[in-house]
Amino acid sequence: MRQLLQLHAHLITSPPPPDAVDPNVVAVKLICAAAARSNPRHAALVFSALSAPNLVAWNSLLRALALHHLHPVALRHFRRLLAAGSPLPDEFTFTSVLKACAGLLSRSDGEMAHALVLTRGFESNLFVRNSLVDMYFKFGRPDDARRLFDEMITKDVVSWNTLVSGYCSCGDIAMARKVFDRMPERSMVSWSAMIAGHARSGDLGAAREVFDRANEKSVGCWNAMISGYAQNEKFSEAIALFRRMLQIPMVQPNEVTLVCVLSACAHLGALDLGRWIDGFIKRRAMGLSLFLGNALSDMYAKCGCVAEARSVFDKMAERDVVSWSIIITASAMHGHAEDAISGFHRMLESGVKPNDITFMGILSACTHGGLVDAGLCYFDMMTEEFEIIPKVEHYGCVVDLLSRAGRLDEAEDLINSMQVAPNVIVWGALLGGCRIYKDINRGERVVQHILELDPGHSGSYVYLANVYVSMGRLEDAAKFRLMMREKRVVKTPGCSWIEVDNMVHEFFMGDRSHPQSEKIYSMISTLSLRMKLAGYVPITSLVSQSIDEEEKENVLSMHSEKLAVAFGLISTKDGTTIRVVKNLRVCNDCHEAMKVISRIVSREIVLRDRSRFHHFKEGQCSCKDYW
Repeated sequence: MRQLLQLHAHLITSPPPPDAVDPNVVAVKLICAAAARSNPRHAALVFSALSAPNLVAWNSLLRALALHHLHPVALRHFRRLLAAGSPLPDEFTFTSVLKACAGLLSRSDGEMAHALVLTRGFESNLFVRNSLVDMYFKFGRPDDARRLFDEMITKDVVSWNTLVSGYCSCGDIAMARKVFDRMPERSMVSWSAMIAGHARSGDLGAAREVFDRANEKSVGCWNAMISGYAQNEKFSEAIALFRRMLQIPMVQPNEVTLVCVLSACAHLGALDLGRWIDGFIKRRAMGLSLFLGNALSDMYAKCGCVAEARSVFDKMAERDVVSWSIIITASAMHGHAEDAISGFHRMLESGVKPNDITFMGILSACTHGGLVDAGLCYFDMMTEEFEIIPKVEHYGCVVDLLSRAGRLDEAEDLINSMQVAPNVIVWGALLGGCRIYKDINRGERVVQHILELDPGHSGSYVYLANVYVSMGRLEDAAKFRLMMREKRVVKTPGCSWIEVDNMVHEFFMGDRSHPQSEKIYSMISTLSLRMKLAGYVPITSLVSQSIDEEEKENVLSMHSEKLAVAFGLISTKDGTTIRVVKNLRVCNDCHEAMKVISRIVSREIVLRDRSRFHHFKEGQCSCKDYW
């Protein structure tokens, strides 16, 4: 782009003689070159300098604007063309205009453009008709789109692809598959569209079946299948398919591929693969676009590497509210409340307006940092200064903030004054405060609210059972355990992931399916002995089953994060940081155990649970036991 700007400047300062070259020819070249370098606004600037633009110049500009999703600008220029009366629009004009109407979901503009197509006699043009079919599908009018398709005298593979994609976008997968199966010719776009249509409907089996049938798979096919796995939370499968893609010399991952895989790495904590992708980007000199930079920064943040996330953020040429929100949320999750607050105010100074996700990040920072008054101020700022309507998640964060600080009356008052119906998470935040401050009466009341919303909420039954045991009300505790069995209430199984040698290993509580289970449990036994000698006392009150103390200790020792850490210890060199991701909040016993383990084995352990990061080092945790 820099070279293009230099060339443009030279043409301005040393223009060719007017009779030597048509200014429209030069302008079209510049417009197309700027558009190819993702700079449609410069293309519009070039066009604005023309005193008498011809139709080719108009079409080049409209195509550049529509291609880069600047649809309102494209329609504004189209209206200028119509108002000028000359030159008259042709089929190339209408393909760009119809694309802009479809992108804006502007039915009135689309119908007006369709009427002009009929008036100018271009309704039988193949490219225009394909654009019309696509537009009516995007308007949610599949019957009109199908009628236009059926009336076509000539159909090409693009026509059929438009029909398949249209039905997929409308959610009519059965009709899309019916069309796909009778297509006279299929392109890579056809296969990609059908695969993507099956990620959106959640039918990964059917998507994989189509994917495997494709003899020659373009990068679009690979992307559709990988993104399908990632969007349906099949992160291990997404990574496995990406590794298989890398073995195909003729197919190279592009930016879309990398964004999808980085998302999977972020969820699983697959730092080694994430770092490999970072190196791949640098080796290919791909440059950090906004979307790729955000994905890379998010991956580092969710893998526990805040410094690397900030480094990526600092290198990005362009940053949006997502970029800032990633850094603010990362600081919050790692307990760096002051950094999160500082980042929030730097974002405001840079002119970027926060959104609801940004405020979730700053409220979380205040929650993890115990900054109650600051959190309440930011909650007020969100509604009063930025006019963002709080979602149930924002209320849940503030209720959690107040509950952790022991301000249970205020937390309950906030719930009762909510503008949206409180959900289980909001009441659960208050229940957490009741547990910490042993407010049993309020806790019983809160549990009733939770069970009305979710009769299968296992945490509520376990909470009351444990409370009754602690009070000596064994009959009440037994009653709640019996209710759990009768209602078939099942606790969400704890699951932890750890990456070793570029492979992600998954563990469940009491899991013995791993090939190295014998060594893992041997390490658990060794650790248990060393931990007790170091002063660790298992918190057996967390085990609600009616079993003896030794069995309770055994149950605690088999929590998924302990198995993952044990595997990390037998699989990595001394001094290597162990990084574990867990799907649930870490329990008090595992939290205490991790502190002791980090001291006796002289390792740093980074554990990401459902709400935040815990950095265990030399017997201490970064959360300062406030989580």
